[in-house]
Amino acid sequence: MATKAEAPRQASTPAEQPDRELVFDIFRRWGYLQSSLDPLGQYLPPEPFPTPAPEGEFAAEARRYYCGTIALEFMHIPGNEQRQWLQQRMEAKPAKPNQAHILTKLIHADLFEQVIQSRYLGTKRFSLEGLTALIPFLDRIFETGSGLGVTTAMLAMSHRGRLNVMTNTIGRDPSEIFTKFEDVDPRSTMGGGDVKYHMGATGEYTAPGGKVMSLHLASNPSHLEAVNPVLMGRTRAKQERIGKDGRKRILPIIIHGDAAFAGQGVTAEALNMATLHGYNIGGTIHVVVNNLLGFTAIPEESNSTRFSTDIAKRLPVPIFHVNAEDPDAVVRVASIAMEYRQKFGSDIVVDLIGYRKHGHSEVDDPTVTQPRRYAIIKDRKPLYQLYAEKIGVNPAQEAEQIQNELLDDQKAATKAGQKPKLAELPDYWDPYKGGEFDPADEVNTGLSAERVNELVQKITAVPKDFHIHPKVKKLFEQRQEMGSGAKPFDYGTAELVAFASLLDNGTLVRLTGQDSQRGTFNQRHSVIVDIETEVRYSPLSHLSEKQGRWEVYNSLLSEAAVLGFEYGFARDYPEALVLWEAQFGDFANGAQIIIDQFIAASEAKWGLLSGVVMLLPHGYEGQGPEHSSARIERYLQLAASDNMQICQPSTAAQYFHLLRRQSLRKWRKPLIVFTPKSMLRHPDASSPVADFGRDRFLNVLPDNDVVNPRRLLVCSGKIGHNLRVEREKRKDKSVGIVFLEQMYPWPEEEMQAALDQHPGAEEIVWVQEEPANMGAFTYVMPLLRRVARDRAVLSVKRSANATPATGSAKAHDIEEKTLIDLALGTAD
Repeated sequence: MATKAEAPRQASTPAEQPDRELVFDIFRRWGYLQSSLDPLGQYLPPEPFPTPAPEGEFAAEARRYYCGTIALEFMHIPGNEQRQWLQQRMEAKPAKPNQAHILTKLIHADLFEQVIQSRYLGTKRFSLEGLTALIPFLDRIFETGSGLGVTTAMLAMSHRGRLNVMTNTIGRDPSEIFTKFEDVDPRSTMGGGDVKYHMGATGEYTAPGGKVMSLHLASNPSHLEAVNPVLMGRTRAKQERIGKDGRKRILPIIIHGDAAFAGQGVTAEALNMATLHGYNIGGTIHVVVNNLLGFTAIPEESNSTRFSTDIAKRLPVPIFHVNAEDPDAVVRVASIAMEYRQKFGSDIVVDLIGYRKHGHSEVDDPTVTQPRRYAIIKDRKPLYQLYAEKIGVNPAQEAEQIQNELLDDQKAATKAGQKPKLAELPDYWDPYKGGEFDPADEVNTGLSAERVNELVQKITAVPKDFHIHPKVKKLFEQRQEMGSGAKPFDYGTAELVAFASLLDNGTLVRLTGQDSQRGTFNQRHSVIVDIETEVRYSPLSHLSEKQGRWEVYNSLLSEAAVLGFEYGFARDYPEALVLWEAQFGDFANGAQIIIDQFIAASEAKWGLLSGVVMLLPHGYEGQGPEHSSARIERYLQLAASDNMQICQPSTAAQYFHLLRRQSLRKWRKPLIVFTPKSMLRHPDASSPVADFGRDRFLNVLPDNDVVNPRRLLVCSGKIGHNLRVEREKRKDKSVGIVFLEQMYPWPEEEMQAALDQHPGAEEIVWVQEEPANMGAFTYVMPLLRRVARDRAVLSVKRSANATPATGSAKAHDIEEKTLIDLALGTAD
């Protein structure tokens, strides 16, 4: 029976349009709750919309866009332009992907893991199987990015899939990775080195059109997410080296694990840096390699919300979730993510949801804790086979060829005689070196009194129309007196003169920390505020036309992320003076992972240098256990093989020389500086302008004020000044006081000379404010005995204690008096 042809559907009338928009708005807002995301169908079941979901033609259309294998959370973004852009991409017909290319990438990724499994059974590798879609995802990021101006990609990731990425993304030859499994030439890394899945790598990506992109995979420790701010700091440094177009050209990508993204606090700290002026890097592409397991913990044990990525919803950034067994959807999201980052300069999060083929590592049996899930995984085909079936091709011939090539690479690795070098340092590291310090590389740090005064005039110059605070005006007048020689220099002025001297010669100086523009103790005032307009002005940015860039930022209230960022910045700007300042030195333990795993160990583990400076206010003044000690003992415990410098400059001029030495030397090592608090303006710690003309920082300050003392006190920092003041008060010339300015590397010759200057002293006494189980006591005592030349070596310190200091100001005074009496030999 003939039927009447259906008339074509007319365009929506104005009356219909609100209905369609209303329906679409519901799915744009809540569609992610009913998307098909877990390839195994175990977790993330559909949830009902908070708003009743309508049915009908519009709903069916919207469901195709927002409830498939791609889910998007974006309606929390306040920017209308961003939301409109994203919904247009989601509701547009996807471009047809290059499926043959995707298949080849998947074959390489899956077979790489299979060859390792067959040849190195039971060896840890942290396989990518179950999430090998990451490889075509990254490939599409680079292809899209190369057409949008990206010339360098900076990548950070933990261990899961890292070896696969090294080979199939960074471009390292598979034989190099297999050689790591062979563990050749073990003697070359005795006492150092790192496991293969922590190492960094460099390589290149060549786009279809021929453009070449540099790729850098950052080294990282097992401490998940700790590398995030480090990678961000490195990216910022590279961007600043380029200048105007740096943020467009240098692309940061951070690859996370699902449980770590939700659980590690440094993730939230680093995310919070996204748009902060001192840390903005034009947007990071965050990729969560989500196997819906955290070691043995299931999602409900790892995160309190439906998705591990929900922590990112605090930011106005899009969050994609994509089923990792739909490679076409994966590469589509990659293109959108790359385009969004370049257009809006924003972070973007991609949650790549798959599974983990093996246990947490290949020596772990996951069937003990997830028997049902691994019963499904056991019989699941590799992704490349599933994808080949979907697109209707037979991959057998290509797979055989790739497998044979990998097996040949593995055979070659068994004959290797030395470890491969997986990364090359940029050219800007050529002038710098590590290893042990060579005295021949020492530098002159002195400046003439005329030059110092010239710099003081510049750092106190203020525009005529600037309304300066009366207290700051008075401070600047005092600084001008210091420059002229009428007053001795305090620490704050000495520091700014050091900075100015470097800036004026073209050196970049970057200082960050909580309240660092003014200074926690009101000592710096590197940035001043107009009292009428609150406009900020920094004289250090107006020294000369060709000066280096001056960057000083009040940081977010974080230690770990900020210190990690500055370590990273110093890694890729070795010619800059990069400093992080703790509000109080005690708070640096919030960044202990960065200190232990990067600052102290990066040279020994990865052969990577950094000249980052840590400024740690330290000193016992009755302010309690959290505002007294920067934990000197912890840094000394980490010190070995000249891996860092640990100093406590006791005068303003010493601090000046130390900062200039750090910048001017070509020996690039981290510098830990214990800075004063109450001594910042104390006369005994102030310096005449003549001391700035000395040629260098003195590792030891001998006592030239006494002759033939009976006892020599050796100390560092504030306690030495307290002893000097009390000695003068008592008019006691029988006790000499030697200041240890550099604790590590230990200044053997200088200390020997300072002690030999007073051969009649029968006793050498180490004096410290800290308890016996803290401070430099256990480090210094055997070293002092070595240079004492058979003289008795004693010590004065607080009794061992579980906390650094008392919470009572009066108790502190009693303890301090006892210490001084014991040291001067007058205690009952």
